[in-house]
Amino acid sequence: MKRIEGTWFEFWHHNRPEGKYYNAACRSFTEAQWRALLQDIHTAGMDTLVLTASSMVYEDSAESYFPTDIYDNPPDMVCKNAMDVLMDEADRLGMRIFVSCGWYGVWTQTVNNMRSEEVTTRAFRAIDQLYARYGAHPSFYGWYLPDETGPYPAYPYFGDVFIDYVNRYAAHLRALDPSKLVLVAPYGTKYIKADDKFVDQLRRLDADIVAYQDEVGVRKSTPAETGAYYRALRAAHDKAGRSKIWADMEVFEFEGEVYRSALTPASMERIRAQLAAISPYVDKVLIYCYQCAFSRPGTIAPFRCEGAEKLYNDYLQYARNEADE
Repeated sequence: MKRIEGTWFEFWHHNRPEGKYYNAACRSFTEAQWRALLQDIHTAGMDTLVLTASSMVYEDSAESYFPTDIYDNPPDMVCKNAMDVLMDEADRLGMRIFVSCGWYGVWTQTVNNMRSEEVTTRAFRAIDQLYARYGAHPSFYGWYLPDETGPYPAYPYFGDVFIDYVNRYAAHLRALDPSKLVLVAPYGTKYIKADDKFVDQLRRLDADIVAYQDEVGVRKSTPAETGAYYRALRAAHDKAGRSKIWADMEVFEFEGEVYRSALTPASMERIRAQLAAISPYVDKVLIYCYQCAFSRPGTIAPFRCEGAEKLYNDYLQYARNEADE
């Protein structure tokens, strides 16, 4: 079975109820704590970070996590240069970062963000500024497009709006620097019909990596089901011969109602079952996300959620004794 090789990474979790156990920590972390957090993630064997958002936009507020004139409203964080610290420490550790191209419209308004010329103009300006500031960092490995969409039961393929969004952004990103990879992470994995029509969509989608959400944490799939989905997707990607197939594996549970309560750590037993199901079919396993599920015992950058330290230790034992067998 595969090891976990990376994680989504956040300065603030967009869904406030879900971020109950780690948003406050992200606000309060010092520079030393942010650096320690990256060291903890690296110690767990993860070398890849996907930054969920370079800005966060709600209906009534917006903030950015790097110096920009787009939203002149720095977040109320103890560490005023967290993005600079992230890139610098990742350089030092030899880690790779996919930098987010969003959000530059309200994060819940996914389709509008994809279509809106106003949002696109802001996002492209942010992309240019992010690249000017961080593009020379060795850790700057690629870009992440965070406005997610996916297929539905009545429409088991990618929507045209999603393909157009990815391809327009990719054209801008590749003109800026063709060496940076483009990653997307669509949902609705269980509904994809991985037939020749979908293969054609993959050939038209200008993404280097598609990291499909396994959706176990949001209770849409189970480890007993996901292997079949990823097996079909593997065959489609092999036939398309274009993008790599990764996993966006959910390592959280909900404390209560889905999407309306805190994210908490899943058990290692469940995570082991998730890894067993998808490992034969994906090139790399990333998780969503370290900050809502793991915390290294004794760290100066703790996430105080019950079970997070146990999961960190349980996973390290798995990685030593079971992974890659």
